[in-house]
Amino acid sequence: MVTNGYNTLFSAEKIMTVRTRFAPSPTGYLHIGGARTSLFSWLYAKKMGGEFILRIEDTDRERSTQEAVDAILDGMEWLGMEHDEGPFYQTQRFDRYKEVIQQLLDNGHAYYCSCSRERLDKLREQQMADKEKPKYDGCCREKGLSAAADTVIRFKNPLDGEVTIIDHVRGTVVIKNKELDDLIIERSDGAPTYNLTVVVDDMDMKISHVIRGDDHLNNTPRQINILNALGANIPEYAHLPMINGPDGKKLSKRHGAVSVMQYHEEGYLKEAVINYLVRLGWSYGDQEIFTMEEMIEKFDIKDINKSSSNFSIEKLQWMNQQYLMSLDPVKIAEQLAFYMMEHGIKIETGPALVEIVLLLRERSRTLVEMVENSRFFYEPVAEYDASAVKKHIKEGTAEILASVRQKLSVLEEWYADNIHHAIQEVVNEKEVGFPKVAQPLRIAVTGSTTSPSIDTTLDLLGKEKTIDRIDRLLVFINNQ
Repeated sequence: MVTNGYNTLFSAEKIMTVRTRFAPSPTGYLHIGGARTSLFSWLYAKKMGGEFILRIEDTDRERSTQEAVDAILDGMEWLGMEHDEGPFYQTQRFDRYKEVIQQLLDNGHAYYCSCSRERLDKLREQQMADKEKPKYDGCCREKGLSAAADTVIRFKNPLDGEVTIIDHVRGTVVIKNKELDDLIIERSDGAPTYNLTVVVDDMDMKISHVIRGDDHLNNTPRQINILNALGANIPEYAHLPMINGPDGKKLSKRHGAVSVMQYHEEGYLKEAVINYLVRLGWSYGDQEIFTMEEMIEKFDIKDINKSSSNFSIEKLQWMNQQYLMSLDPVKIAEQLAFYMMEHGIKIETGPALVEIVLLLRERSRTLVEMVENSRFFYEPVAEYDASAVKKHIKEGTAEILASVRQKLSVLEEWYADNIHHAIQEVVNEKEVGFPKVAQPLRIAVTGSTTSPSIDTTLDLLGKEKTIDRIDRLLVFINNQ
C-alpha cells in the first residue's frame, strides 16, 4: 500500500479506469505542441470514459512563474479542455517525494553519491574521447555513504536485463539496462529531480496512459525502472512525434509556435484550432473537419501517425474559414462583437453583426480579418487608396458618380435588387462596362476596391451613408 496525493490509500491491483494527464512545466505559454499533447490526452480519456488530470510541474523554481501557470490555464480553458482533477502542483508535494526517496533508500534501490562536479566532468570528457556514451560509472554505488552537505541521491538502476516499452505509436521499444546509468533523484540541495517526481505523481494519481512528446522517450525506461522498484503499476505509453515547421525544421516562433492564446487574439475560432490540432499527427480516413463529438468518438491513440507533422498557418486559416462558413452565424456574431470592441469599433453605429458575418465569412479567414473588412460599415472613410484612385478615377468618373447618386437617391425601397437595377441603368446610359461604375462606387464607400458585391454592400451600408460617401468622393475629385 502506498499513500497517494489525496492522502488516501489504494492497492496495487490492476488499474481499470483510463486516466490520462497533461503535465506542463510553467516556464512559458501553452504552445501548439503542448496544446496538441493535452488534446490527445483529453480526447483519449473522454473516448474511453476515463479521467483527465492536470498537473503543473513547477519544481524549476527559477524559471516557473505564476504568469506562465495562468497562461496555460487560460489556453486550456479557451480550447475547452476541462480537467477532471487538478491542477496539482509539484511544489506542494515535496514531502511526498521525500517519503518515496527514503523508501528507495531503505529498500536498497537508491544510494548517496559524493562525486564532485570536477570528477564527473573529467569522467564525461574521457568517455567522449573514448567514443563512449557519457554516463555515470557507479563509483559510489556500493560505498554505503551517508547523507552529507555535498551528497546527491542516485537511483540504483538494474545492471542487467532490459526494459520493454509497449508504445502505442512507436510499437515495441527495447532498451538494455546497461545503456542506462544511475540517475540522480535528489540533488545536493534536497530538491527532487524530474524523473523522480514524474514517477511518484503518475503512481499516486493512478495514471494509466502517458501520452507525451517523443522527446521524453529516453526518460521512459528510467521511469519504468523506478516504478518497478516501487512495486507500482506501469502505465501504457504513447510518444508523439514532433511538430515541424512547413520547411520540415523544428517548429519555432517564425513558423507560428506561439501561445495558443495568440490565435485567440488573432481571431481564430477555438473549434478550428482544436480541429487543426487533432489533424496534426492523427487521421481518420480522408476526413478533415470534425465536430468535438466526432473527435471523441473516432479518436484512438493507435491511429496517431508515426512520422512528424508540419505546421501550416495557411492550413489553419483555411480550416478557420471553413468553420466561419459553417457555424451558426449568430454564435459567430457574438464572438465578433468582442473583436469589434477590442479594435475600437462602435457596433451600434452600423449594421447588425449577424449581417456582417453572413456577408463577409467567405471573404475572411479570421474574425480579426472580418473586423478590418467590415470597418467601413461603422466608420467614415478616412482616406482613399492611392493606387485605386489612380486606376479608377478618370476623366468622366465624376459624371458617372453623379448619375449613380441621382438614381440611388430617388429609390424608395433600399435593397440589393433595386440598387443593382439603378447601377445597371447608369451602365446602359453611359455605355460603359459595369466596373467603370462599380469600382468608383467601391472607392467612395470603402476607400478601396475591395468589398463584396457592390449592390449587397450598399444595401447593408444604408442609403444615407451611401449618398454621403458619394458626395465626399465627388468633392475629392473636384478638388484634385
